[in-house]
Amino acid sequence: MKKIIFALIFTLFVLSIEAADIAPISDAIKSGNADLLKDKMDEEIDISVPGISRKSDGNEAVIILKTFFQTNKVSGFTVAHHADKNESGFFVGKLATDKGVFRVNITYTTKNDKIRIQTIRIE
Repeated sequence: MKKIIFALIFTLFVLSIEAADIAPISDAIKSGNADLLKDKMDEEIDISVPGISRKSDGNEAVIILKTFFQTNKVSGFTVAHHADKNESGFFVGKLATDKGVFRVNITYTTKNDKIRIQTIRIE
């Protein structure tokens, strides 16, 4: 009986853990539309794209991404791995462009039930 109760409690615990909804971020990248990420940026972003690597505010990060998307026309994006732990998480994906395939790493935190991007690396 104790095993059944433990299994039930464990199942309820696992079901109560909810992964952050990264779909809006993934969709913005898939469409090559950096403007859709404006309200997802944290106060300071560590951003790295080919030729640029720095800390910036959210507005500057969006401009950097816009420039990257203008010179690398996006044809697709798929998430390869996504993990959450407590109030933070990350995901890794492959970004297909007319110039080749790039690996994308994004880390984020959750504040007031909203995702805030902390790092974006496109390599």
